[in-house]
Amino acid sequence: MPTKNTKKPIIYYWCIALLIIMAINTFILPLFAQSNVVTVTYDVFLDSLQADEITQVEVRDDSIYYIIETDEVEDSSETLITLNQEKPTVYQTVRMQDTSLVDRLYEAGVTFTEVLAAEPSLFSTIISTVIMIAVFSLIWQFIMRKIMGKSGGMGNAMSFGKSKAKIYVAAQTGKTFKDVAGQDEAKEALTEIVDFLHHPEKYAEVGAKLPKGALLVGPPGTGKTLLAQAVAGEANVPFFSISGSEFVEMFVGMGAAKVRDLFKQANEKAPCIVFIDEIDTIGKKRDNGPSGGGNDEREQTLNQLLTEMDGFDGQKGVVILAATNRPETLDKALLRPGRFDRRVPVELPDLHGREAILKVHAEKIKMEETIDFNAIARATAGASGAELANIINEGALRAVRMGRNMVNQNDLEESVEVIIAGYQRKGKVISKHEKEIIAYHEVGHALVAALQKKSAPVHKITIIPRTSGALGYTMQLEESEVFLLDKEVAFNKIVTFTGGRVAEEIQFGSITSGASNDIEQATRIARAMIARYGMDDDFGMVAFETVNNAYLGGDASLACSDETATKIDEAVVKLVREAHDKAYQIISENKEKLMEISNYLLEKETITGEEFMGVLNGTMKKESI
Repeated sequence: MPTKNTKKPIIYYWCIALLIIMAINTFILPLFAQSNVVTVTYDVFLDSLQADEITQVEVRDDSIYYIIETDEVEDSSETLITLNQEKPTVYQTVRMQDTSLVDRLYEAGVTFTEVLAAEPSLFSTIISTVIMIAVFSLIWQFIMRKIMGKSGGMGNAMSFGKSKAKIYVAAQTGKTFKDVAGQDEAKEALTEIVDFLHHPEKYAEVGAKLPKGALLVGPPGTGKTLLAQAVAGEANVPFFSISGSEFVEMFVGMGAAKVRDLFKQANEKAPCIVFIDEIDTIGKKRDNGPSGGGNDEREQTLNQLLTEMDGFDGQKGVVILAATNRPETLDKALLRPGRFDRRVPVELPDLHGREAILKVHAEKIKMEETIDFNAIARATAGASGAELANIINEGALRAVRMGRNMVNQNDLEESVEVIIAGYQRKGKVISKHEKEIIAYHEVGHALVAALQKKSAPVHKITIIPRTSGALGYTMQLEESEVFLLDKEVAFNKIVTFTGGRVAEEIQFGSITSGASNDIEQATRIARAMIARYGMDDDFGMVAFETVNNAYLGGDASLACSDETATKIDEAVVKLVREAHDKAYQIISENKEKLMEISNYLLEKETITGEEFMGVLNGTMKKESI
């Protein structure tokens, strides 16, 4: 494979040239420029002068140079320290405070002169100043290029106002709708744009106009960028890709200049697709307060984007696609018809979509034919496309670690647990007593889930610690996709979460910190039932809780008076207490099964849902327990 010839910056060559010049000036020129110099004491100089051996003397600021009669040079007008072919021996001594030195030299009849410090010429001063400025300018440019980065900032003053968008021709994107799985509705909404770019004449005949922009909205990792690339690949047109953060500059006006340059390039290459990722960086709502704040650059960039979207002709085939996971922060002017006409949801995939995504990413991996992708899809409810791709990759890595050249079902199931709870910590030392507490705790969850209606079946129980901090966990899998949360189902979830703590209370008569995460989850569901879902008789269908940033974690905030908030807290405590009492009743009535299954789990450390139900129902053979 041929190596890429990387062009070095110009400062590299300037530095090399400067080092060569300095080396020549320091080491080479002195070899030619000065004669052989011998240092002597002042009394030796006086003895030679008194003996009439000296023929020529040069008196300098701090030294005296002289030659003796045998080494006399032909041209006495030249200085002693000069470029002579014969290189006579020159003697040097320190200049003393001798007031009679001139009289001594005159009486001895020698040729002498005083050499003063040379004043720099105007030409040399100008040359040295220019060189100094050039060197400092190059060093400054090199430092700023490193600080600001290769793609923007002050790295190259001539690049101000350039959009720096990555341009891909159709063959370079390499993506089509076949590469996008689990987003059938989004693909259907974007198919019309592709058809318009292929057949604009049939839309022009009716008088229909192509939507200028489409906003892809959804959680991180759902494939918004991949969808935009697939649209360009399907339409077989150039694809401009740029992030919203690349418009933001430290100088006011540079972002707007980049927007103008981006649309200029797009119009020149029409039909094409322009994709702006993370558009909320520049598209946030403008301040209602007085102007002159710290957001002038961002607002100017947004204003220029609005102007450009109004100005270009959609009939040319320039389509603007943008992606964000914070649509609630966007300016309303950006979302009105005529700009981003369509809002395309790119949500988390359902069960069928997750299975399709797993199969797409598994095409490049060697898999056993017995792989059950449906089981993996059911175990990954709420996972995004990026997380599903990571699960496939983790499975392949595990197969290599185990010394196999094909991925099996166990590899994928373990990779799901790695994504959920982290890697196993088999070396973590846990005392026998604590291990018993963990086993009873997890079996308490499973027992409550299995002995109440409208509860997801138990898929796996383990007491092997994980790197996430979990000392064990119980995994439940829904048999089918669930879109609505029934009140009884929600309450049963709270009961299941309290089952671990109840098992500790009944078996050991004490409680531990192992239920901290269970308490958080139970409280969250109980508060949502009361303040958001209207599932409480006292409050009825009134919403006191709102969800912020639904695509980024969904943090909730209360909007009510302090008195109402207090009543809500009391209702949450009451609801969780009722769930705790129900779990206590279930486990108390089945204490023998709790002990039997816990002892089996302590022996095996990990059991499947089938094994759990076999022991619970008494269908498993005694010798296998």
